[in-house]
Amino acid sequence: MAGPGSGAWRALLAGRTRKRKSAFGSRAELQEAALRLLDHHQNLNDFLLEVQDPVKPAGKDGAEHQEAPRESFSVSVLQEQASRLGVPTAILAANSVVTSIERICQASASPSTVPLLNLDQRNGLSSLLQSIKDLLANNVFSRSFFCREMWKMKVREMLLSGGIELNMFLFVLSNPCAPAAVEWLCSGLCGLCEQAVESSGDMELAGHILSDFAIMFLQNGFQQNLELGMKLEFKKVPNCHSSFHFHFSHCGFVSLFWGTGVLDAVGKEKQEDVSMLQARKFWLNVFSVSLYNSAVHRDSLQQFFRHTLIEVLTYNPLLKVSDAIHMQKEWSFTRTCSLLTTLYRKLFVAFSATESICQLQQVLETHEVNWQHVLSCVSTLAVCHAEAKQLFKDLLSHLLIKAFRNYDVENMITAFLIARQAALEGPAVFMPYSEWFKASFGNTGGHHTSSKKALVFLFEFLSELVPFEPALYLKVHIMYPPFVPTKHRSVLLDYVALAKTRLDDLKVAIEDMGLYEDLSSTDESVQGQALHDVEKALQIFENTRKIPTSVMEASIFRRRYYTSQFLPALLRPRVLPEAPDIRMAFIDSLKRFDKIPSKLYSTYMQACGAMKEKMLQDGSQAGTSHSKEPVEQLKADLDELRVLIGEQAKHEDVLAQIAVVSDRLARVSCHSGDVSEAAALCSPIQIDISAPRLEVCHQSVVDLLLTSFCQNLIVASYFNPPDRQGPCLSLFVKMMCGHRNLLPSLLGRLCQLIYHQGASLNNAHILGLAAFVVHLSESRALIPEVQANLGISQPVPAKLLSLAEFWNCLLECRTEESLFFFCLRFCTAAVSYFMCKFSSCSHEDLCALLPPSLVKKLQYIMPRLSLEARGIQCKEAKTDLLWNSLSHPSLNYRRASLCLWKQPRFQELLKEEAFQLSFREWLLLELEVYSEKDILSASERQDFHYWAIYQQYLPAPSASGGCDGDLEKACSIMINTILDSSQRLDPGICSRSKTSVNPGIFCKLQEMVLELGCRQRLLSQCTRHFLLEILQERLKDRKSGSALGDQLWRQQELLLHRRILVELPASTLIMTCREQKKPVLDCEDFFSFVNSELKNVCSRGYALSYDITSHFFRGLLNASLGCNKFAEAINDVLTACQTKCPILLLSAALWWPKLEPVLCSQWKRLFGVPLAEELERLRELKSSATSFLSSGVVFPLSEPPWISAAFLHCAIQQQSPRGQEREALKSSSFLPLLSDAQEGVDFQTSLEWSLEILQCLEERDASWPLLFHSAEKDTRQYCVLRSAASDHHIKLLPLAFYSLTPGFHHKLLIREQTFLYVALDFYIQLLQLFVEGKDLPQPDQGDLLEVISTARQFLLCAIPQCPARSFGNIQLLAACEEFDPELRATLVHNLRRAAAMELDEELVLF
Repeated sequence: MAGPGSGAWRALLAGRTRKRKSAFGSRAELQEAALRLLDHHQNLNDFLLEVQDPVKPAGKDGAEHQEAPRESFSVSVLQEQASRLGVPTAILAANSVVTSIERICQASASPSTVPLLNLDQRNGLSSLLQSIKDLLANNVFSRSFFCREMWKMKVREMLLSGGIELNMFLFVLSNPCAPAAVEWLCSGLCGLCEQAVESSGDMELAGHILSDFAIMFLQNGFQQNLELGMKLEFKKVPNCHSSFHFHFSHCGFVSLFWGTGVLDAVGKEKQEDVSMLQARKFWLNVFSVSLYNSAVHRDSLQQFFRHTLIEVLTYNPLLKVSDAIHMQKEWSFTRTCSLLTTLYRKLFVAFSATESICQLQQVLETHEVNWQHVLSCVSTLAVCHAEAKQLFKDLLSHLLIKAFRNYDVENMITAFLIARQAALEGPAVFMPYSEWFKASFGNTGGHHTSSKKALVFLFEFLSELVPFEPALYLKVHIMYPPFVPTKHRSVLLDYVALAKTRLDDLKVAIEDMGLYEDLSSTDESVQGQALHDVEKALQIFENTRKIPTSVMEASIFRRRYYTSQFLPALLRPRVLPEAPDIRMAFIDSLKRFDKIPSKLYSTYMQACGAMKEKMLQDGSQAGTSHSKEPVEQLKADLDELRVLIGEQAKHEDVLAQIAVVSDRLARVSCHSGDVSEAAALCSPIQIDISAPRLEVCHQSVVDLLLTSFCQNLIVASYFNPPDRQGPCLSLFVKMMCGHRNLLPSLLGRLCQLIYHQGASLNNAHILGLAAFVVHLSESRALIPEVQANLGISQPVPAKLLSLAEFWNCLLECRTEESLFFFCLRFCTAAVSYFMCKFSSCSHEDLCALLPPSLVKKLQYIMPRLSLEARGIQCKEAKTDLLWNSLSHPSLNYRRASLCLWKQPRFQELLKEEAFQLSFREWLLLELEVYSEKDILSASERQDFHYWAIYQQYLPAPSASGGCDGDLEKACSIMINTILDSSQRLDPGICSRSKTSVNPGIFCKLQEMVLELGCRQRLLSQCTRHFLLEILQERLKDRKSGSALGDQLWRQQELLLHRRILVELPASTLIMTCREQKKPVLDCEDFFSFVNSELKNVCSRGYALSYDITSHFFRGLLNASLGCNKFAEAINDVLTACQTKCPILLLSAALWWPKLEPVLCSQWKRLFGVPLAEELERLRELKSSATSFLSSGVVFPLSEPPWISAAFLHCAIQQQSPRGQEREALKSSSFLPLLSDAQEGVDFQTSLEWSLEILQCLEERDASWPLLFHSAEKDTRQYCVLRSAASDHHIKLLPLAFYSLTPGFHHKLLIREQTFLYVALDFYIQLLQLFVEGKDLPQPDQGDLLEVISTARQFLLCAIPQCPARSFGNIQLLAACEEFDPELRATLVHNLRRAAAMELDEELVLF
């Protein structure tokens, strides 16, 4: 007998042998005596515990020799004892084992019963188990008796000890009383889990016990085949497996696995003790797939998990569909009990998303379900599986098809509940319910449109839901009703009436719906919607400076909502700013229109004042005391997310934590106060690029999110490159995009970091922001367009930008810092991250995901900084660009960028049209560069321009953004781009002078224009003036907007045109062509451009600026070099100017003191002969005017005489000899021109001067009213003078005419037959000027209404005095009827009187 005390016993016997002489004669007698002694004193219980595993010798024979005596001795002892007691040996052995187990379990020193045994107990129980194996091998152990005795004892501790092997479980659970045994076992398992979470030292041991138990359970209860690759010892026990499978699979499954209380705890998580919840979470470890590894076949594991999922979804199905409709908002992922979501996530690991949804669909079709469990399962699937979005769409479509095919209400309700539940998780996870409802029923392709029966089925179903529907879904159904044919409109109206009745019952009237309500939101708060309405109304008011129409209509037709919700949201007390902001301006506008009750306004102002006083007293800012607790909780959730990513947790765990962050983010947003929880998806995001503003309550939240993303990226990149990091970062950004009220602050913060602080960011910041921009672009479908405000006054609303265009605005390339130190690094990091992150995507997918602006910026920067990039060496890179190199501290971005540039896949992207940097785009970027702050020197920049224009873009095909080798096309692109760049309202260049354009670009433009001019001179026939044609086409192609905006744009555009013309060679203004094989100068196109456009931007109204005047005359001299008779060619052009473009000669008269030395010097250089006749005549006129004013010499007259008058007038303005004015005026009868040319002095002085001229002309009986005849009505010489005046001055002629009424002599009415017609025509024009409100005079030029009144009184008095011949033209009667019926009556009366007088005169003749 071998046992723990056998050695001591032999030693005792040996000692006694040495002390006295043995009384036995032989060894056999000694053994017999010893056996008698043991037989009288032996204890079978201790005997079984002393049995140990045999010591195996090295040799095989030794093992056999040692095992045989021990086994025969144990059996013989039991047999002798059994024969003495008269009981079967197997019964005695089983009873002895039970007694030994009882003693072991009672030997614990702990007063309380615990599931786990101590070390001594486990060792004793292990020895006992070995003895049981020996007895079983000799068939002397009764299993049935053992099970009955054990069940009577209810010793559960032995089942959960670490030393017992799993065969023991088979014995216990083979008992026919299996349900009771299962209950007993569950109680032990609960105790095990509770002890594990209470003592960290026992957790590992308890985990091993649970894993062994679970593996044994699956191997027997869900075994699919017996060839599992491992030999199970309990297979030696006959008939135990079938009994186990029967009891566990069909009787005890639910009791065993849910006896731990996991499902009962769902919905009671807040009331449960923390330790109990932790114990139940510990129990859920049996559903970890990694626990089973190769011990269980995958089919068995899936069967087990599938069975578990069915049991969960069908557990305790007490809730009705009506309960689900009303309560499902509380069953979203973040609000569901963590036990249940954890269980779902563990179960879904064993299946793909498709298999999980198929299993869910099968359960819904074949079982009665627990709707809380089903809908929480839907939420968990939608959150934890990125591909579940499309699968749910397919499932919903399948359910609707089945529902309308069989008119099955169950499939309909299932579809609606699933659609609503998935939508609760936000737009980043699934489309809003309103969008799904519109897509399913809002068009002619809906299933309900197939027949009237289908239509009635839908509305009957919706009507049945009405008593249980929340208000939000009723609003969706009313605002986005199903498509209904006109003939069945009554069905829809009946439903709408029913839904409105339900809303009334809920005390949510349709009138209380927001002005700009977003029905995709799950927020049902009326107050939150009112806050959003206020925000939207403020945006519209800021852009238009008018009260939105929706607000005005609400104040009249939706009075209850306006007074009870909108106004309180608008008039929330705050500390008013010193300078009125947009909110104060909006409130004042409403107050002026009596849209705010005086009492309410007074209360608001008092509350604001009280808040300011409190702020001063407390020394803290009022209105920003938001609770920090939600933000701290959000930070904790984000930290937990980072830990999960750092631990490389399972994908579903990270997704679940992202959902928790989303829920926390929604709660933090609720604390914002000033911003509604839901921002309309269709409304653009307002971003002030020059000075982005962030909501105070959102700034810390946005910074937390950006910081978290960057930290998560760094942690994830520490373990894996981007292509092996999974979609967690993408889903994190998509989750952020789902919180639409944060998007303005998020994009505003990105604007601050990228546009304003980019040069100061370090490499880690740039890497994080670049990756964030990539993922934000990936989720661009969730982001509205951006309305970028450039921070300066704009005549038209800001342009709506896509997200890619917004990035292009933020990534500027103007200075060395912005060009190299940020933009290059940012774009390199973004594109490198993108190409690594999506390396497995196809080329088409890459093109669809990557923002083109990032690639185009690299195309611009790389050739600018690298000579190697200009060579476009597309050789295969030696090594691929590694992502971890971008985060290396000693990173050289030039080298990294060049490595990226050489990547074959990147070069493939450059071949796509969407990513090709066109010539125009290159010019726009180059024109933004500050030459004085450029990273290139002047010579380097010149070389770069030459390469880009002549080697890259000029010969390139138009399909790749080039010019097809067409020089004229290149010039056109350059001119249009220069003008577009100058028109751009950019905050970075608004302080720069609009007259400064990159000199290198203009130099290349001048070269190309000269080359084109040389080519044109070689042609034998005249061609179009391509330069002026380009400029005129721009004016024609302008899309009409607001009148003021168009006027300002056109004025600025013409100023830019003038600048372009002045910068180009002077000879380009004049074309040289051949007539009768002789070169002649052609100025027709330039004359037309001046008369139609340029004259309208001259400040004086009758003369062009000096720069363009001088440019024309110098160009005339240069162009005449190509003519055989240069002087004659010049004379012909200047003679043509007298009738075709008189403003050029008037300009020459004004600027002649500055122009004469320039022209004379140029003439001397070019020709060296006396001046051309016409130029000499202009010089003589100037000299004569000066001599006349200084010495009174006779002033010669020119032909036409208005040129002499122009020189004299300009000389008078320049010398201002006031004493000689009247004499100068009397000396010529051709000075009516001067009444149109009173610029440069104040209005009153000009008026006095004009009256003096008028008096002089009256004394000489000059017919001055002819000057005011329009060119269409008068073909005499004065129409030429009118063509020289700007359109603005021509429109103001009626004002000038009636400002001279004090100087009108009564002789005019008799002497001038056309005077009455001119006076009436100008009076009507004056009225039209007032009605249209355009081109009004300046305030210092007199009151227009006063002038109109004076004109009317003058006409009413003058008409009766006019002779009969003055009434010959009565075409203006209709206009008089429209504007002044009284004046028309007076005119008609005098017409009849004049006709009667003429009739009397005719009768006298006869």
